[in-house]
Amino acid sequence: MNKQESDILNRIYEEGFVNQRALAESTGHSLGVVNRSIKNLIDMGYIDEDMKLTAKAQAEFKANTPKNAIILAAGYGMRMVPINTEVPKGLLEVDGEPLIERTIKQLHEVGIRNIYVVVGYMKEHYEYLIDEYGVELVVSEEYAHKNNLHSVKLVLDKLSNSYIIPCDIWCGINPFSRNELYSWYMVTDMMDKDSTVRVSRKMELVTTTAGTGGNAMIGIAYLKEEQADVIRKRITAMACNPYYDGVFWEEALLEKDRMMLLAKVVPGEKVVEINTYEQLRELDSGSNQLKTEAINIIEKALQAESSKDIRDIRLLKKGMTNRSFIFNCKNKDYIMRIPGEGTEQLINRQEEAAVYEVIKDREICDDIIYINPDNGYKITKFWHNARNCDALNEEDVRRCMARLRRFHEQKLSVKHRFDIFGQIDFYESLWEGKPSVYRDYKKTKAQVLELKEYIEKHKCEEVLTHIDAVPDNFIFVTNEDGSEDIRLIDWEYAGMQDPHVDIAMFCIYSMYNREQVDALIDAYFTEGCDKEIRIKIYCYIAACGLLWSNWCEYKRELGIEFGEYSLRQYRFAKDYYKIVKEELE
Repeated sequence: MNKQESDILNRIYEEGFVNQRALAESTGHSLGVVNRSIKNLIDMGYIDEDMKLTAKAQAEFKANTPKNAIILAAGYGMRMVPINTEVPKGLLEVDGEPLIERTIKQLHEVGIRNIYVVVGYMKEHYEYLIDEYGVELVVSEEYAHKNNLHSVKLVLDKLSNSYIIPCDIWCGINPFSRNELYSWYMVTDMMDKDSTVRVSRKMELVTTTAGTGGNAMIGIAYLKEEQADVIRKRITAMACNPYYDGVFWEEALLEKDRMMLLAKVVPGEKVVEINTYEQLRELDSGSNQLKTEAINIIEKALQAESSKDIRDIRLLKKGMTNRSFIFNCKNKDYIMRIPGEGTEQLINRQEEAAVYEVIKDREICDDIIYINPDNGYKITKFWHNARNCDALNEEDVRRCMARLRRFHEQKLSVKHRFDIFGQIDFYESLWEGKPSVYRDYKKTKAQVLELKEYIEKHKCEEVLTHIDAVPDNFIFVTNEDGSEDIRLIDWEYAGMQDPHVDIAMFCIYSMYNREQVDALIDAYFTEGCDKEIRIKIYCYIAACGLLWSNWCEYKRELGIEFGEYSLRQYRFAKDYYKIVKEELE
C-alpha cells in the first residue's frame, strides 16, 4: 500500500465507510485519489465489494499497532534562555499544563502505556512522572556533550512500532493513533528557513540545500518494525563515530537526498515546537515560566515590562562558566549573564563586584548596567560590530598585549588575591576524595609544586590581574569613527597577583606551542624580556595548566566536558615543567 491507500484504509477502519466524498474530506486526498485507492485496496484484498475490511486488513492493523513511545528530554534546551536555568524544557507550562504531561496524556488516550523518557539535564525534575503516569526514566550520562542521537541509542532495544517524540512539543490535536499503517515523520504546512526537508508531491521528505528552508520540522516520528530495524543498525554504527556526537537522531533517517519515512503534514497552528522564550510567550502569554528570576531582574534594572519591552531573546553562547543571552529592551541590546552549574563553588561574587567597582569608568571592561554580588547575575550593554581577538593573528595579539600591559601598569588594587597554588588544592578538594582521572597526577602535581620556589624568587609586584586574560575575553569594539578600542570582559577570577600570570593564561587557552609562547612574551615585552622572567612565565604556564586541569575535572563531575582543552591543560603542566628544568640546567 502507498500512503494514500493506507490513509483511506485507516479511515474506513476507524469510522466505517460512508461515501467517497466523505473519505476525501476526512483524509485530505482528492476524490480521484480516493476512487483509485479504493479500487486498489479491493484488488489487493484489503476491503471487499461491500467496503468492509478483510481478514488481511485486520492482520495488517494488528501487526502495525503502536507498542510504545520514547520521549526525548535529556538536553539543556539552550535556546530557551533564561527559562532553562530554572526548569527543564519538557516541564514548560502552556495553560498551566507541563508539555510532557500533555504528551503523556495524549499517548494514554490512544492506549499507549509503555512510555520511556530519556532524561539528563535536571533529570530529578522528571522523577515524579514515574508515580504519576507510570513512565520509565532512562538516564543519559552524555547529554552535556552529545546530541539526541545518543539519547535514542539508549532505547534501541525498545524501538519497534514506536513513537519518538521531543519533549518540547505542544499539540493542540492528538497526533497519535491506535492504528498506524506506515512509518512517518511529522512536519507542518508552514515554511521554516531552518528546516532541511520539504514535502514532495509524493509526500516524501526530500532534503533542501542549506539556507533555502522547507516545511517546519516537528520531530515526532512513528517507526514500524521494518524501519526501526534499519534505524537500530544505523544509530549503533553512528554512535561509535565521534563525528556524530553533535547530530540529531534524524540524521539516521536520511537516504541520499531524502528521508526514509513519509511525511505526516499537520497544520502549523495545531502542533508547535517551543524552542524560545518568545515562542512560549506567543503561545501562552500567561505561562508561569515567563516570570523567571532573570526576567524579573531585567524588569527592575531597566524599568521595563516583559510583555511589551523585552524582545528578541537569543542565546549568546554556552561559556565555560556561565550561560549568557542577548535581549532587546526598549530598542537597545543587552547581554545578561547567568552563572552556570557549580559556579557558586568556583567564584566569589562579592570579590568580582569589588573588581568591577575599581575598573568601572576606566574603559577597561564591558559597560555594566547591573551586577548582583550575591548570585552573580549581570547585565551589560551589547556591543555591535565587535569581535574577539584572533589568537593566530599577529597584529591582534600585538595590540592585545599592549592593552594588557597598559592595564597592568595602572597598578590597580583590590583587597583580595588569586592564589594559584591554593586554587589548585581547592579545585582538587571539590573532587570530594575521588582520585584524579590522570594516573600520574600525584607526580605531576609534585613537579609543579617544585616550581613555586622559583616563582616566589622572581615574581613581580602584585597588582590587579585579570587571571582569565584569554583571547575570547579581549573584545575589539568599533567606534562610530571606525577606530577600535580593546576591552577586557569576564573578570570573575581577577585579583591581586603577579601580572605576568595573564601572559601564561593567554598561552594555555590558545593552546600555543613553544614558539608561539615565546612570540607572545616578546609581544608583551617590546623592550626585550630577561631570561629569568621568561622562565618564570614558563613556570606559570605549568602551574596554570594544572590549575585549569583540576577545574575541568570538577566540571566533568557536573556533566560538563571540554574535550581537547582539558587534556591540553594537563599537558602544559607536564611539558612546561620539563622546559623549565631544561632552561635552568
